[in-house]
Amino acid sequence: MTFFANPLAYALLTWADQGLLNWSAWALVCVTLVFTHITIAAVTIYLHRHQAHRALDLHPSVAHFFRFWLWLTTGMQTKAWAAIHRKHHAKCETPEDPHSPQTRGLKTVFWRGAELYRAEAKNLETLDKYGHATPNDWIEHHLYSRFAWQGLGLMLIIDLALFGVVGLSIWAIQMLWIPVTAAGIINGVGHVWGYRNFEASDASTNIVPWGILIGGEELHNNHHTYPTSAKLSIKPYEFDIGFVYIRLLSFLGLAKIKKVPPKLFKGELKPVADAKTLEALIANRYEVMAKYALKMKSVYQQEIKALSRQLDNSVQRTAKRWVHRDLEKVPESALKAIQAAREVMPRIDTMIRMREELRALWLSTTLSTEQLTQELQAWCNKAEQSGILALREFSAVLRSARA
Repeated sequence: MTFFANPLAYALLTWADQGLLNWSAWALVCVTLVFTHITIAAVTIYLHRHQAHRALDLHPSVAHFFRFWLWLTTGMQTKAWAAIHRKHHAKCETPEDPHSPQTRGLKTVFWRGAELYRAEAKNLETLDKYGHATPNDWIEHHLYSRFAWQGLGLMLIIDLALFGVVGLSIWAIQMLWIPVTAAGIINGVGHVWGYRNFEASDASTNIVPWGILIGGEELHNNHHTYPTSAKLSIKPYEFDIGFVYIRLLSFLGLAKIKKVPPKLFKGELKPVADAKTLEALIANRYEVMAKYALKMKSVYQQEIKALSRQLDNSVQRTAKRWVHRDLEKVPESALKAIQAAREVMPRIDTMIRMREELRALWLSTTLSTEQLTQELQAWCNKAEQSGILALREFSAVLRSARA
């Protein structure tokens, strides 16, 4: 009897080649996308929003499913991940930041992001200082932490059993998914390239407005602006699929959303700014300054049209890119262009000065609420008397604002 004539041997060979499921190529592509997407969902919902930032509560069954799945697909420990991420926020863009491309270079963070994570995970000081309120139960100590890499081995066995030899490729993609998307793209590209809705105190950017492939983490500037928010999308055109899943879990009674981004509401226009106006301003300062930036862009365009080529084209382009940004965020190479624009654009010069005066209201640590309210009203009076329509309109926005 030949080997292929033996039904058992043939069945074993077929299983080794095609696995128990014997799925088509398209089905294997789909299952790979589903597996990696579950991993992304586990990272963004469980590790990031639930554990690191406490933006939501998860039902124990959901939380433990995510813990188990992450053990199978990443080998990451909850305490280490949460601690490293919290340190990233606390020390963002400084030499102590575990993975800032601003200090380590984009190439290093993109290609060696997982290596940077593993190195910081060995830092006991980081774990002790930032790893509080993470799982500390029996299964964490005796399985997930003790046998971290065995979970990856178990996932390999499962993939091979279900899909045959192609399961090795599926497993390899699973192993690369988080190092590339989270450690490389979000931690790297998300602090260098993209657009910014808000002047957060770091270099974070939104990579794209549709957070699907990386579970909503693409909206990184939004997250750094409101780190304790369970929702990462802000603008009407932005989409956060991670929050869709959170809303679904909430509907099923498996999650409780604790915080979302604050929203600036427009109420009755008050004759003068009061304590409530100040409260709304401070609570929504990033949104307020984003609106101010839009006003500055509009005024800049109007000024350019009226200049009759008093500025060199390269100076115009540089100033246009940076004029609406906080001065400390402007690179040294662009400051000269902005200064040249200010010298020939009196309205832009006024708006830059008044922007810094407005920012000083929430940066002050010595003035009382009453004094800050008086300063805000003085700012509104100055804006309304400036002769600049954009400032008068913005003063009305502030005086009608409510939290």
